[in-house]
Amino acid sequence: MDAIVKNFPQVVDSDRPSQKEAEDAVRVLLRWAGDDPQREGLLDTPARVAKAYRELFGGYDLNPEDVLGRTFEEVSGYDDIVLVRDIPFFSHCEHHMVPIIGKAHVGYLPNGRVLGLSKIARVVDIFGRRLQTQEAMTAQIANAIDDTLRPRGVAVMIEAEHMCMAMRGVQKQGSSTLTMTFTGAFKADAAEQARFMSLVRGR
Repeated sequence: MDAIVKNFPQVVDSDRPSQKEAEDAVRVLLRWAGDDPQREGLLDTPARVAKAYRELFGGYDLNPEDVLGRTFEEVSGYDDIVLVRDIPFFSHCEHHMVPIIGKAHVGYLPNGRVLGLSKIARVVDIFGRRLQTQEAMTAQIANAIDDTLRPRGVAVMIEAEHMCMAMRGVQKQGSSTLTMTFTGAFKADAAEQARFMSLVRGR
């Protein structure tokens, strides 16, 4: 296949605190929670938390355009929906910094070019590995694909459980939140929306 490769600048955050500053902040939180960061079981916790946060929030170091810049034009005339469903993801609520656990369903209508299927899952991960609201994440995934690929339409549906509801506050375990965003032909045509949702639900 012929590939079109685009290079985009990497996002750089020069104001990021040092590793030591991050670890010191964790020690403060441990003391605030009522524990002693000097006890044996917690001595290495600040370093572990900082390392874990670097991984959990690694999406800030990645640019979705870098992932989506590689597309393929040789599609043998295929122009119907491309759907990747049940993409698992983990994110964190920007209000309480506790996990959001869910799955994303992403579809688009090609306009002469297609994405490698793994790229769609990677874009979900990039936005998931940031502090998020589910509504914003849904729109960000759709907009990134729409802006880079320029398809005839994009459809994104996310189903997730929010630990800020399950672990604190109302403490309602098992409830899920559903969000969806449509662009282009999906937004303009209710029949396309219904077809997307039918394909997502079909097993």
